[in-house]
Amino acid sequence: MAVTISPEMNTAVLDELMEMTKYAQTTNTDPLIWSNHVSSVLMAAGVELPSAEVAEMLVSDICWSNNVPIAWKYLEKAIAVRIAPPMLVLALLSNSVVPSRRNQPAAYRLYLELLRRLVYPLASEVKGPKYQKIMKSIDDALHLSQRFGIPTSEPGVLLVEFIFVVVWQLLDSSLEDEGLLELVPEKMCLWPNKPQEMIIDDHNTGAKKVNFNDRLYKSNTILAIEIIGELFRHKVTSRILYLARRNMPIHWESFIYNLRLLAAKSISLRSSKDITPEALLQFTSDNHTLVSGECKTVSLQQFHAVMASGSLVSSTGPSHNASHSAIWLPIDLYLEDIMEGTVVATTSAAETLTGLLKAHQAITQASWQDAFLGLWIAALRLVQREEGAVEGPIPRMDTCLCVLLCITTLAIVNIVDEEESTLIEENEQGKMHMQSETQVFGNCRKSLLSSLQQLGDFEGLLTPPSSVTSLANQAAAKAMFFFSGLGVGNGYLEGVSLNDMPVTCSGDLRHLIVEACIARHLLDTSAYLWPGYVKGHTNQLPRPITGQMSGWSSLMKGSPLTPSMVHALVSTPASSLAEIEKLYGIATNGTNAEKISAATVLCGASLTRGWNIQEHTGFFIIKLLSPPVPPDYTGTESHLLACAPLLNVLLLGISFIDCIQIFSLHGLVPLLAGVLMPICEVFGSCSPIIPWTLPTGEHLCPLAVFSNAFTLLLKLWRFDQPPFERVGDITPVGSQLTPEFLLLARNAQLASCGSSLEGQKKRKRFFRQCDPSSSGPVFLDSFPKLKLWYRQHQTCIASTLSALKPGTPVYQIFDALLNMMFRKVNRGRQNLASSASGSSNSSGSVTDDYTHRLKLPAWDILEAVPFALDAALAACAYGRLSPRELTTGLKDLADFLPASMVTIVSYLSAETTRGLWKHASMNGTDWPSPAGNLSMVEQNINKILAATGVDVPSLFAGGTSSAALPLPLAALVSLTITYKVDRITEPLLNLAGPALNTLGACCPWPCMPIIVALWTQKAKRWTNFLVFSASRTVFHQNNDAVFQLLRVCFQSTLGLNSSSVVANFGGVGNLLGHGFGSRSSGGITPVAPGILYLRVHRNVRDLLFMTEKIVSLLMYSVNDILTTGIPIEKIKNPQSGTVVRYREVSLSATMTRIKVAASLGASLVWITGGLNLIQTLIKETLPSWFISRSDLNKVDSGGMIGMLRGCALAYFTILSGAFAWGVDSASSASKKRPVILGAHLEFMASALDGKISLGCNKATWRAYVSGFVSLMVSCTPKWAREVDVEVLRSLSKGLRKWDEEELALALLEIGGVGAMGAAADFIIESLSTM
Repeated sequence: MAVTISPEMNTAVLDELMEMTKYAQTTNTDPLIWSNHVSSVLMAAGVELPSAEVAEMLVSDICWSNNVPIAWKYLEKAIAVRIAPPMLVLALLSNSVVPSRRNQPAAYRLYLELLRRLVYPLASEVKGPKYQKIMKSIDDALHLSQRFGIPTSEPGVLLVEFIFVVVWQLLDSSLEDEGLLELVPEKMCLWPNKPQEMIIDDHNTGAKKVNFNDRLYKSNTILAIEIIGELFRHKVTSRILYLARRNMPIHWESFIYNLRLLAAKSISLRSSKDITPEALLQFTSDNHTLVSGECKTVSLQQFHAVMASGSLVSSTGPSHNASHSAIWLPIDLYLEDIMEGTVVATTSAAETLTGLLKAHQAITQASWQDAFLGLWIAALRLVQREEGAVEGPIPRMDTCLCVLLCITTLAIVNIVDEEESTLIEENEQGKMHMQSETQVFGNCRKSLLSSLQQLGDFEGLLTPPSSVTSLANQAAAKAMFFFSGLGVGNGYLEGVSLNDMPVTCSGDLRHLIVEACIARHLLDTSAYLWPGYVKGHTNQLPRPITGQMSGWSSLMKGSPLTPSMVHALVSTPASSLAEIEKLYGIATNGTNAEKISAATVLCGASLTRGWNIQEHTGFFIIKLLSPPVPPDYTGTESHLLACAPLLNVLLLGISFIDCIQIFSLHGLVPLLAGVLMPICEVFGSCSPIIPWTLPTGEHLCPLAVFSNAFTLLLKLWRFDQPPFERVGDITPVGSQLTPEFLLLARNAQLASCGSSLEGQKKRKRFFRQCDPSSSGPVFLDSFPKLKLWYRQHQTCIASTLSALKPGTPVYQIFDALLNMMFRKVNRGRQNLASSASGSSNSSGSVTDDYTHRLKLPAWDILEAVPFALDAALAACAYGRLSPRELTTGLKDLADFLPASMVTIVSYLSAETTRGLWKHASMNGTDWPSPAGNLSMVEQNINKILAATGVDVPSLFAGGTSSAALPLPLAALVSLTITYKVDRITEPLLNLAGPALNTLGACCPWPCMPIIVALWTQKAKRWTNFLVFSASRTVFHQNNDAVFQLLRVCFQSTLGLNSSSVVANFGGVGNLLGHGFGSRSSGGITPVAPGILYLRVHRNVRDLLFMTEKIVSLLMYSVNDILTTGIPIEKIKNPQSGTVVRYREVSLSATMTRIKVAASLGASLVWITGGLNLIQTLIKETLPSWFISRSDLNKVDSGGMIGMLRGCALAYFTILSGAFAWGVDSASSASKKRPVILGAHLEFMASALDGKISLGCNKATWRAYVSGFVSLMVSCTPKWAREVDVEVLRSLSKGLRKWDEEELALALLEIGGVGAMGAAADFIIESLSTM
C-alpha cells in the first residue's frame, strides 16, 4: 500500500516515524511510550493530529510484511491517543484484511474487534478540523463516490457510504465464507471479497495450527454476522444505515436481497448466540422502529399525542354511518363537482381522480383496501343521489354511471398499473430476483379484490337505477352461467332471453362493477365464485333459443349492417374493444352507406354506456372526424368535403350535452376541438350550393355541416363569457378555456403520447392507434377564417360595434340578413338596414333578392350577423320593431344558419352586461309575462335555501307589474322559449342555457327568478330544476351569503348544532344529502348545503375572499368542536401526563372531527380554485394570517385549543398541497411544487429564527410548524427532496431550538441525497452523546 504524503508532512518525518516504530518493535517498547515519542515528533514537525499519513503507514506496514501482535498494538494505541483517525484505519484495513481473511484469520479477527469498537463515529470526530480531509482519504481508499454514483466531497455523505460499505462488506464476506455468494444473481458484490488462496510457507506447519485457523475462520464469520446486527441495533449507525436505505434504493435492494439470503441459509447465523435470523430481518424491515431520542418536554408529548390521535381511517362497515362516510369526503365532493354539465374539462377525470385518491390515501395513511372501498362507496353514493334527482335539461344518469363504471375503474387501473409496472421493472433489473415467467401482482390488486368483496355488505347502495336494471341482471346471469359450469364465452347467453331469467337472478351495481373490473383485467372470472355473489340456482337456468344471436356477435361473424342490426347495435353497447375496432374498420373501409351506419352505431350506446371501452369509442370517433388524405387524392379542394355525409352523422351523434360530458370526463375535449376546427374552416369557407345526396335521398349542404361542427366546437369553451368573469388574477376553475388553450392542451396530449416511455405507458389505453409523428402541433393561425371570427367575437364582447359603411361586402350581407329576418315587416315599413345606416338606398327587392344574396360561405354570413343583431335590437328599442317581430326575426336567423345562434347568444350576453339598454317590461303584452309563476318560484327558492339561513330577497317589493329584464336579455329569453323542448333542439338550447344562467347571476335581482318563471311555463317538468338554478343566484353577488353557506357546510359536515334544520350526525349524508330531488310527497325540499356550494362556486368572483373565509371557518370549527356544551379544560392522564380527554369527549374523537373539518376546507379550496388558488393559499394567505393580528388571532386560544388550531391548519395545508400537486411527481402540476413549498418552508425557518414577527398565538404557530413537518415526513416525503437543502437545514435548526430533535432529524432524512450529509452530521452530534 503506497502512503500518500500531504504537504504538511515531508518524507523525512515519515521515514523517521518508520524507523522509530521498527526500533520500538525490536526493543519491545511499550505502546504508550511509543505513542508519546510519535506524538512528540509529529508536534515538532507541525503536523496536525490525527494524521492520515500515519494511519496509512501503520496499516501498510502490517499488511502484510509486519503482521505481528506488537504492530497491531501500536496501531491500536495510535488510534486511542488520536494519532491515527479510526475510521480511516478501518477503511484501509478493510481493503487489505477482508480479502485475505482466509489465510490471515487472526488479522481478520483483530480487524473485527477494532471494527466493533471504532466504527461508531463520535461527535468530536465530526466537529474536528480534519473531518473533511479524513473522509476524503476514506473516499480515495474505498472509491465510495465511484461505487455509489454520488459525485460529492461532502463528508457527511461519504460517512453514510462508509458505514454502508462496512456492513455490506461484512455481509458479502460472510456469504462468501459459507459458499452462499454464488447464489446471488449477477454476483452483486461491489468489493474484492474473494479470499486469497491459502499460502503456507512453512511446510512443517502442524495439523493443530491448521485446525486452529479453520476454527478461527469460522468463528470470525459468526462474529462478522453479529457485528452486522450490532450496527443495526446501535442508535447512531442504525440511523445512518436508514439514510442509505432512503437515498440509495438500488444498492439497498441488492444489499437486502443478500441479507435475506444470509438469514435463510446461513449456518453461522443460526450458530450465533447473539442474534437470530428473525431478529436480523426485523432490523431491516419496513416496520422496524429506529432507536431515537424521546421528546424532552411534556408539551411536546401532548402535541405528538394529539397529532397521532383521531385517525380518519377506521373499519368501514355496513353501518355506513356519518363518521365512516366522512373518511372519503374529498372524493364525494370531487365526483359531485364534475357532474356540472355546463363545465368542460381538458384533462381526464380518471387521471385527476388517481392523483386525488393517492394523495388522500397517503395523508390519511389508509390501507389501499379502505381507499378503494371508499372510492366505490363515493361513486355509488353519486349514482344514488342522481337516481332520486329531479328532471332537468341536462341528463346526468349516464354520466354518473360513466363515473362509477369507467372513470373510477380507470383510476384504479392507473394505481394498480403503476405499482405493478414498478415491480416488473425491478424484476427485469434483477432487484426482486423473481422468476421471469411469474406474473406480477401487487398489493393494490389484492386490496381491490378485498374491497369488492366487502362492497357486497352495502346493499343499500347497490340498487341499480331503473335504466340499467336489465344490464345488471345480465351481469348476474353471466356469473350464474359460469357458476353452473357453462362458462361465459361459449355463446350460451346469446340465445337466452332476459325475460326468462329466474327471479333470484337479480343483478345489482356490484355485478356491473365486477364486470367492468374483469374487462379492464383487474379481476378474473374467479370473482363469480365469491360467496354470495351468485344468488340463483343452476336448475333455474333457462334454455337457450336455437338460432338466436346478438347483434354484436352477428357483426363479428361478418353479418352486414342492415337497418335492423343498426337499430339493435345503437341501443346495445359493445362489450369489447375488438367489436369497436371492427366497427371502426367498417367506418373507414366500407361503402358510403356502411360508413354512415357504422358512424351511427359508434355514437349510440357504445359511447354513452359502453363503460368497458368508452374512451376507445370516443377516440375512434375523433379519428373518424379527421380522416387522412387519400394517397391518390389530387383535388384542389379539401378532402374533407368528400367525407361530408360521414362527418355530419358523427357531428349530430355527439352534439348532445351528455355525449360532450363523456368526452370531457375522458379528457378528449382538446383532441375533439383539434379535429372540429379544420371541419369548421373548410365547410365554412365553401359555397353553400354544393350539395351531397345521402343514402336516404335527403340533401346535405355545407351550411348544415358547418353549423353542426361550429356549435359543437363552441360548447367546448365559455364563448359567451361576459367580461366580468375575467376580472382578477385567479379565475374560477374551467373559466379560462379558450380556443388557443384547447389547442395547446391538444398539442401537449399528443406530445406526451410519444415523448417518453412513461407517457406511452400512461396513455396506452387512450392512444393505441395514436401516431404522434403524423400529428404535429396545431395553432389557431392554422385556421385563418376561424381566427378572424374569434377576434371579431372578442371585440364584440369587449366593446360596442362600430358603424358599418354602406356599399361594403359586409354591408351587403348585413342588408340581406335584415331583409330575410324581417321580410314581413319590411313590406309595409322602411327597410331596417337603411334606417340603421341612415341611407335610403337598398339593393334588391325584399322578397326576391335576399335568398340569392345569402348564398355565401358561412364565415362571410357570420361576419355580418352582429351588425344585423345590433340593428334589430336598436329598432326594437326605438319602437320600429315590436318584441314579437324581434323574436321572430331572431328565430328565422337561427333557423337559416344554426351557427348564428352562437353570435346571437354572445352578442346579447355582452349587451346585457354593458347595461346600456333600457329594461323591457315583462307585462304579457309586449313581452311574455312571468307573473303566473313568480310566487311559486319565490316560495320554492325559500324552501331550497331553508337549511342555509340565507335571507332571500323578496320578488314582490315593487309588485308583479314591475317585473322587467334588460332588453337584450328579454330578447334572448323570448327567443329560447320559442323552441320546442325535444332532442332535436337540445344542441341549440344548450348553447343558450349556460349564458342565461350567467346573465341571470350577474344581473340585478330578480332577473334570474323572472327567467325561471318564464321557462317553467314552457317546460313544466323542469320546474324544480329551474327553480334550483334561480336559488343559486342568491349567492352570486352576495359574499355574506356565500360565507353563510360555507359556515353551514362546515356545521352540517361536523354535526354541530346551528339550527333545528341541520341534523347532528354530520358526514357526507348531511353535506350532500340526496342531491337535488323530491323524495317526499310534500314537494320540493331543502337542498343540502354541499350541493348548493358546488353549483355556486364557479360564479363567485372573489376567490381569495372565499379562501380566507374557509381558513377562518376552520378555526371557528375547532372552537365549536371543543366548546359545544363542554367547558374547555385540559385533563392529563395521572400516569403518563399526556392529554387524553376533554371532560367527556375523547381526544381521538375530537381530532377526528378536526381532521374532517380540515379535509372539508382543503377540498373546498381545491375544487373552487384548483392549483393556482392553493398555491396562493400556501404562498400568501397563510403567511399573512400568521403575521396578522386579526380578531380571530386575538381570541383566547392558548394551551390545548391553540395547539388544536395549529394541528387543524397543518392538516388542512398538507392536504391542500397534496390535492394540488400530488404526493409524487406524476402530474404536471408537481413541477410548480418546489418553488411554492420552498418559499413556505423558508417562511417557517425565518419565523423560527426570529426574522419575522408573528401575530398569531404561539401554541397555534408551534403546532402548525411541527404538524406540517410531521405530516410531510410521514405522508409526503418526496416533497422535501425538491426543496433547497439550505432551507431544510435552517428549518431543522429551528426545530432543534424547540427540542424537536427527532422531527428535525426526520426532516433532513427525507431531504434526499443533498441533505444526507447534513442528516448524518446531525445524527452523530445529537445521538452519539446520548
